Amino acid sequence: MSVTATAFAILGAGALLAGVLPRLLERRPLSMPIAFLLLGMLVFALPTGLPTPDPIRFPAIATHLTEVGVIVALMGAGLKIDRPLGWRRWSSTWRLLAIAMPLTIAAVALLGWWWAGLVPATALLLGAALAPTDPVLASDVQVGEPTDEEDSEDEVRFALTSEAGLNDGLAFPFVFAAILLAQHGGSGWLTEWFTVDVLYKGVVGVVGGLVIGKLLGRLFFRPRSEALRLARHAEGFLALAATFLAYGLVEVAGGYGFLAVFVAARAIRSAERSSEYHQVLHDFAEQIERLLTVLLLLLFGGAVVGGLLTPLTWPAAAVAVALVFVVRPLAGWLSLRGGPGRPAEHWVIGMFGIRGIGSFYYLAYATSHAAFPGSALVWATVGLAVVVSVVVHGIAATPVMALLDRSGERTALARDGG
Repeated sequence: MSVTATAFAILGAGALLAGVLPRLLERRPLSMPIAFLLLGMLVFALPTGLPTPDPIRFPAIATHLTEVGVIVALMGAGLKIDRPLGWRRWSSTWRLLAIAMPLTIAAVALLGWWWAGLVPATALLLGAALAPTDPVLASDVQVGEPTDEEDSEDEVRFALTSEAGLNDGLAFPFVFAAILLAQHGGSGWLTEWFTVDVLYKGVVGVVGGLVIGKLLGRLFFRPRSEALRLARHAEGFLALAATFLAYGLVEVAGGYGFLAVFVAARAIRSAERSSEYHQVLHDFAEQIERLLTVLLLLLFGGAVVGGLLTPLTWPAAAVAVALVFVVRPLAGWLSLRGGPGRPAEHWVIGMFGIRGIGSFYYLAYATSHAAFPGSALVWATVGLAVVVSVVVHGIAATPVMALLDRSGERTALARDGG
């Protein structure tokens, strides 16, 4: 049996299922990520001859595969948010980024050091890797397709989508802090870290993404030559062009490409809000994202049955479970107190901080740049956290969101006197 032919057959079956399963699982308490995680475990448990996908052994491959998956998801997330950027309109997002994310990093790092026995640098890496919510696996709790209505999105879906779009980039300084702590120890690196990894790279990411997005928006919708009005030709693959251009140019300039991709998507979206071309771009990005999700989840399932979780200890497992059920829900709820939305919505936002592909990217990147004692245990802990998140959130998303929608409708009717 040819291993290459087997791989093609599995990928083809996965792609076919990626087109079928969303319709079959709609309104059911089961998500597509659960199905493909289980399929990956099944496929690699069978004697197919396929090599075990081991991210610890092949960190470069793991880095680049997850990197592509995340940036395509970030472009899709940025394109489908209808709400214009604003301090008050995005209040929930700023609260989650400024309060919930640092609280989560600090809590997980503390638990990793005190409870799981990791050294400080490795504990900080664990906290940083598990900090960002995932734009790849969270489609069931995110906003829908682009529309012309600026305020049509409910607070829960908007907050979770916008948070996932931004915190993948904003968690990077903490990953760099873990790398520098592992390389140098002490605190002599703090000044350079703050000026370069926090300020410079963050500013370049935001400004670079904004400039590239505005230029692409002008090219798509308002070029000087009508022959160059790309929106008129409805070429969806230009979503990939925008994604790779924003990411690549900003990374070359030393900035955070993740931030740049999401900001560029928002700038393109605001260039001409009523254009149907946004739907074309979004649909293409979503299809590519779905295919990449299938591939990554199949490989993740293979890594799980291949021994990724073997180094787990009971304290480390407790940290992973605590993140999903205690740390993130409490941090999210605390950050949103006094913010927009109902208390029930605040709890749902906190509860659905889904962990996934972005965490694997950060781990693969960091372990390629520095030696972290106990890194195999960190991989196992993050792997368990993602498995728990995929299963728990995948089962709960549909019924919880449906209940919240019905509750919101009743609240609106009562408020309107219906």
